[in-house]
Amino acid sequence: MATVHYHVVPHDGGWAYKLGDVFSETFATKAAAMKAAHRVAREQSVPGETATIQFQDETGAWHTEVALGSDRPEADLTA
Repeated sequence: MATVHYHVVPHDGGWAYKLGDVFSETFATKAAAMKAAHRVAREQSVPGETATIQFQDETGAWHTEVALGSDRPEADLTA
């Protein structure tokens, strides 16, 4: 099972959580960013529906995969 890592960091005059290089919206306080990041991390573990997805990679090639709704990553949070 994969693990995703959220980080709460100073951002744009406030605080944000980020996953990889992607930032959330900016929150006024670190506590508000932590609360939002905890909510998002919990939502990562909620199973969904199995679906067939199509996506284009960086070379322009199209791929089709089945995304299992039960295959949810674990999520953690650091500040």
